[in-house]
Amino acid sequence: MTDFAATKSMFHLPEGMIYLDGNSLGPLPISANDRVSNMLRDEWGDMLITGWNKAGWMAKPMGLGDRIGKLIGAEPGHVTTGDTLSIKVYQAVAAALALRPERKVVLSDNGNFPTDLYMVTGLLKSMGSDYELRVVDPEAVQDALTDEVAVMMLTEVDYRTGRKHDMRALTQAAHACGAITVWDLAHSAGAFPVDLAGCEADFAVGCTYKYLNGGPGAPAFIYVAPRHAEAAQPALSGWLGHEAPFAFDLDYRPGQGVERMRVGTPPIIQMTALEAAMDVWDTVDLNDLRAKSIELCEAFISGVEARCPDLVLASPRDPQQRGSQVSFHFQEGYAAMQALISRGVIGDFRAPDIMRFGFTPLYIDEADVAAAVEILAEIMENRLWDRPEFKVRAAVT
Repeated sequence: MTDFAATKSMFHLPEGMIYLDGNSLGPLPISANDRVSNMLRDEWGDMLITGWNKAGWMAKPMGLGDRIGKLIGAEPGHVTTGDTLSIKVYQAVAAALALRPERKVVLSDNGNFPTDLYMVTGLLKSMGSDYELRVVDPEAVQDALTDEVAVMMLTEVDYRTGRKHDMRALTQAAHACGAITVWDLAHSAGAFPVDLAGCEADFAVGCTYKYLNGGPGAPAFIYVAPRHAEAAQPALSGWLGHEAPFAFDLDYRPGQGVERMRVGTPPIIQMTALEAAMDVWDTVDLNDLRAKSIELCEAFISGVEARCPDLVLASPRDPQQRGSQVSFHFQEGYAAMQALISRGVIGDFRAPDIMRFGFTPLYIDEADVAAAVEILAEIMENRLWDRPEFKVRAAVT
């Protein structure tokens, strides 16, 4: 059994703060302080450029990829890290389209994270006017799978409401009509068990600064199924995805398997922080994590609905149909969230009216949930959100 009291002690959490926003940015693993400091001093400081060999910097993208792969059900050697999630979305969709050159439609849903849609829109514009991004309601995805669809690109968990797609069923449906699948795991990796290999997913991408606690700007990851590893063509053919980067050939030759999906220079400082976070994950059983996550979410929903009748549940009521977050509709949700933050309960807001709360058992427990409900109820019952300073929109909501 996972000792969640022990994992909580591994994170820096400011005194008096209840942090319910790990679905946006995970907190700092305490060990990252020394790990990054030692890397700066002993590796960058003393080794300088020789650190690429002596400190093993060049191997970090694949090493971290395998550690993340264990959390998402990937086969060893088929996940690599680096760059940003937007870049990895572009790479995955471009490679998937190239596997179905006779088809011109990318299917997605309007619950997808907007940047995924932006990236695909830009990609398809560059490929010609006969390509189409077809966006439907989440519930309509399966019916929209036709023999026109080249790629089905979905975010498994809706960033606003936490609604969770059925990866296995939708992947099977996509394959039945000949489409390739691309799954965005930004709100899945570290939130609950994922089984990419078991679901026969084709490509997957995700970030490491949310539930995986890699820190702001932590590198993204990309998965390529073994059956596509040597056929997938990297649209962004960076030098570190080359078969022999230091041959400095003028012509590009893709590297082996998923390594060809590497693009730019690995962010070594950020990867060092991510390694510290992954040490925490090595102590966690994902089934324990999921069970505790559901328990915490259910307690929060029950408490809020009993005490805050003005808030309307936006997330699926069935815990099996949502990720590790709970969202509520409230017309003055932005102001109410600012009032909460002023009292040390950190969640976030998503337009137009969603108050969003993430529940991460690694550092959130039953006492935190009870205290958060109590503070939220006080704010709602006394209209403490109805103050001018709470209605001023900040750059990040």
